[in-house]
Amino acid sequence: MATTPSTRIAAIVPCHNEELAIRQVVIDLKAAVPEIEVYVYDNASTDNTVSVARAAGAIVRSETTKGKGNVVRRAFADVDADVYVLIDGDDTYAAADLPEMIETLHSGPYDHVLGVRQSTEEGAYRPGHELGNKGFNWFVGGVFGSPVSDMLSGYRVFSRRFVKSFPALSREFEIETELTVHAMSLRVPQVEVGVGFKDRPAGSESKLRTYHDGFRILSLIIGLIRHERPLTFYGLVGTLLGIIGVILGIPVVLEYFATGDVPRLPTAVLAVGIVLLAFMSWMIGLVLDGVLKSRREMNRLNYLGLAAPAWRPAAALPPASELR
Repeated sequence: MATTPSTRIAAIVPCHNEELAIRQVVIDLKAAVPEIEVYVYDNASTDNTVSVARAAGAIVRSETTKGKGNVVRRAFADVDADVYVLIDGDDTYAAADLPEMIETLHSGPYDHVLGVRQSTEEGAYRPGHELGNKGFNWFVGGVFGSPVSDMLSGYRVFSRRFVKSFPALSREFEIETELTVHAMSLRVPQVEVGVGFKDRPAGSESKLRTYHDGFRILSLIIGLIRHERPLTFYGLVGTLLGIIGVILGIPVVLEYFATGDVPRLPTAVLAVGIVLLAFMSWMIGLVLDGVLKSRREMNRLNYLGLAAPAWRPAAALPPASELR
């Protein structure tokens, strides 16, 4: 990988009770990219994660509010670098693939390189998780019009302008979904790279709760659709309400033309009310779509205000003492 000493590369490693894995993660990252600074963000661990990470050579910081999303939001705000690496602290991702990911980021240049998991041993990827991930990939890719192969991957490389333009609103494991949708919504240059993926070290336990976190991710996706595709969301709601209103209203109208009376007045009132709600939903979608376009323009301008990925000359860097 053609790097220079002036390029600041920071790895952000969220950790909660990873004393059995974190040492190897830090060692592997430093072996793969010698100039990297590894920031281990301890997230309310009750074991020896902090001491093990520090002994391995990591810069250890703490985020006491539990949740991976809270860690990422804090780290993205605190750490200043040219290239950011986000990787889990459970030693399941191949750090040896990192030089290729960083080289890919600059070859584009891209703002987001997604590490697509490729199992290197049997049992690394639980069947339920793999099926759920594929379902989310299909759903989100279809809604936002941008295909994605592994939207729940915890191994990514970012440019500085991506990180500093990312709002990071999620609290827990749905952060990966928010990262993916942000890249799609802002239409940043991005690419996927296959990375090795293995099972956790013996004795360590996954923090991911399949059904709880799955529902949180699904809830976030629906919220993001409402937020990022308001015309689609409210248009669909309005259409469904309109169909229900018409179905209820047609018999009342036909009966009125046949007899001149409206004997089912409550049904007629209900049908009119539902149709009015449908009309309001469509109007809300149109208004919010206009607001969304203005917000995207502002987000795009903020994004463009930051430099594109590039190897910066040493003269452009602040003193090393100011980088931490």
